[in-house]
Amino acid sequence: MTNALETVAKAWDDTFNSGDTEKLGSFYAASGRVIPSGGTPIEGRDAIAKFFAGIRANGLTKHDIKVTSVIDRGDTVIASGTWNLTGPGEKGEGASFGGNWVNVLAREGSGWQILLHTWN
Repeated sequence: MTNALETVAKAWDDTFNSGDTEKLGSFYAASGRVIPSGGTPIEGRDAIAKFFAGIRANGLTKHDIKVTSVIDRGDTVIASGTWNLTGPGEKGEGASFGGNWVNVLAREGSGWQILLHTWN
């Protein structure tokens, strides 16, 4: 199961890094939620795509996820790990952020949809 979630994480990173935030929204269930560290929860694919577009607009364009744990509950999994986001930042100077993340995902056909995504 860990390999499958590592594949999803790599595809998420590749999509974010490419700038295709509309496609990034498709990683989430229709009622998926993103709860940013210290921020207001965001619900729904379009709102999530817009949220990540805003992050990229601030110059943060290189995202890297590491999966360190997967709890398999059949059609639902809880994945967690570390993340890092870098770029020139709002004023052009280097910016780097990182921490831990948790996703709750549900099986959708042969793939996975993110129900909940949060980080610190």
